[in-house]
Order: sequence, then C-alpha cells, then structure tokens
Amino acid sequence: MSIRKIPILNSEYYHVYNRGNSKQKIFLDEEDYLRFVKLLYLCNSDEKINFRTDITEKGIDAWNFERGKTLVSIGSWVLMPNHFHLYITGSRSLASGEHNNAIIVFVQKLSTAYAKYFNAKHSHTGSLFEGKFKAVHVKDDIQSKYLISYIHLNPMKLIQPDWKENGIKDFKLALNFLSSYRWSSFNYYKGKELQENAIINSKDFPNYFDKNEDFEKEIFEWFSRSLASGNL
Repeated sequence: MSIRKIPILNSEYYHVYNRGNSKQKIFLDEEDYLRFVKLLYLCNSDEKINFRTDITEKGIDAWNFERGKTLVSIGSWVLMPNHFHLYITGSRSLASGEHNNAIIVFVQKLSTAYAKYFNAKHSHTGSLFEGKFKAVHVKDDIQSKYLISYIHLNPMKLIQPDWKENGIKDFKLALNFLSSYRWSSFNYYKGKELQENAIINSKDFPNYFDKNEDFEKEIFEWFSRSLASGNL
C-alpha cells in the first residue's frame, strides 16, 4: 500500500475530493446523484450497510435508517458531474493503523459502495474513480473559510466556466442557480429544511455565519477578496 504524502489524522480537518477515472462522469442521471447523497449518510457508520438488502428490500427511507455511531463529521459537500468535494473531520478515533482511520474508512466505504452501484447500473467495467482519494489538510481559518466558499461555489462551473479566474459576472443569476442546485450543502446553510441535512454535523466545524442570510454574502465576498489578493 502506498504511503500518503499528507498523513490523515482523525482530530484534524481535510478537504477530501476525487474524480472519475480519466475525468469521466461519475453521475449520469438524477438517480446517480441521489444514490451518492444517500450513501454520504449511510456510509458514515460503524455498521456494514448493504443498500439493496438493508434499504431497498425492506422498503425503508434511507434517511430513517438507524446507522449507529458515525465515523466522521461532514461540514460541507458538493457533487459535480465528474467529481465530488467534502469538508471533513474524524468524529472519533478507531484502532491504530490506516485501515482503521475513521476518515479513510468512511471515504473507502463511500467510494466502494457507489462504484458497485454505478458499475452494475451502467454496465461499467474498470475503475470508476481516479485512484486513491485526495486530501488537503485544512490548517487555519483562512483555509477553512476559503474551502467553504469554494465547495459551495463549485457548481458555478456549470453556468460560467471561467468564474474562478475572472470572478462571478452576474450575482443574481449565481444565487438563483446555487439555490436551485440540489447536489450540495448550500441550502443547509441557507436554513432550508431538507432530508439531506442529516449528512451535516456543523457543530464540529467553525461557525462563520451567525445568520442564514449572512451565508450568501460571506461566501461571495470571501471568494472575491481571495481572487483580488491572488490567494487562490
């Protein structure tokens, strides 16, 4: 097993991401996105959960599944057509060794469960993801605030591919689009009541937004300041 350049510790915070092998799409339709979102919730558990036997065949809603102790805390997330991003920390320590690191165990469970689903549904062969997931250590508030902004603004690529390089051209359009984009935690921070809010455990992350209405303003302003200062 290869050694990670950045060690992953349960007590620390990380930007975790991965994309499709050769940049291929990993979400081809709404059902794919929904499955991954539900797996973000279900795989965050000590329990070995089989979606077909534990959820589908029993006719229960995934969000009602008693998953027991969680492995990690997720602060924000986004799904894009060929990749995903998570802001994550280990919620507790497991036994020593990489195989028992809570963050690694969770992401491996998530990736394996989704790849099995995707390959079976779409008759796909070979590796779905581009190797081992990537992780960036989030060391301070500057990185943390940038990451929260970056994750939630990521879908802007779908309507303005050059948003990161040149800034957001139409803020009203951007807000409407991000509010309607289902595959991120954006609306959790807007205060909307959604089933997928169960994925988030925000108490384990810094609170930068005293009010829901501050969230939109803050992520745009923070990103704009970072762009202007050349810190991206």
